[in-house]
Amino acid sequence: MGHYEDSWMAIYNEVEAKGLRKQFDEQLDKMHTQDKHKHKERLDFHQYALDRVKGMKPNKSEKKL
Repeated sequence: MGHYEDSWMAIYNEVEAKGLRKQFDEQLDKMHTQDKHKHKERLDFHQYALDRVKGMKPNKSEKKL
């Protein structure tokens, strides 16, 4: 497989291995309604969603001081 396909598989495998499917799908649905994600590449879109459900990219209101 090429690098692009490897990235997709890595996202899929992590979501499944950590049991994050429900949260991941909910995050994707939420992002589909937000204009700021409208022009993201699909791979970037899914990687961002994975990062969000893993807690790596908190909202501004969730950041700790």
